[in-house]
Amino acid sequence: MTTRTTARPPRRAGRDQRSFLLQRAQPALTGLIDGSLSTLAPIFAVALATRQPHYAFLAGLATAIGAGVSMAFSEGLSDTGDLTGRGNPLLRGKITGAGTFLGGILHTLPFLIPAYHAALAVALAVIVFELAALAWIRWRFFATAFLRSFLSIAIAGAIIATVSAALGAAS
Repeated sequence: MTTRTTARPPRRAGRDQRSFLLQRAQPALTGLIDGSLSTLAPIFAVALATRQPHYAFLAGLATAIGAGVSMAFSEGLSDTGDLTGRGNPLLRGKITGAGTFLGGILHTLPFLIPAYHAALAVALAVIVFELAALAWIRWRFFATAFLRSFLSIAIAGAIIATVSAALGAAS
């Protein structure tokens, strides 16, 4: 049985499309997903424990920077690209690191709002936007159903948020 998808394939042909996906889109998506998810726990644990948006911002900023550097090195050192066709490791590392930082900093910026509840509300709205953007990228470039992508990423985010909320509330 053949399953149809409503995803649009990228507008590149053949080998160009494969190279673009392996060398640019996949490292960017990996970074964005990692940054969006890995920074949730520290940001929200600090926000809930202290109720101080400034501290949550500092935790998020430090986490986004640390995660970005870590992912850049991880991707850049994972393989040379010669055997896998994944391209220049330095470029892949830069793309992944930048994506990770971007994914982490987006829901950190609302904690610059000094009012705790307002910062939390805006951060949650940004997270929903991030999830939709990630699902769209997976749909657009990797022929993954939008709703399935959104739900998969949302479940991971919910698990992380639950753990961080529990840690923050226990303080």
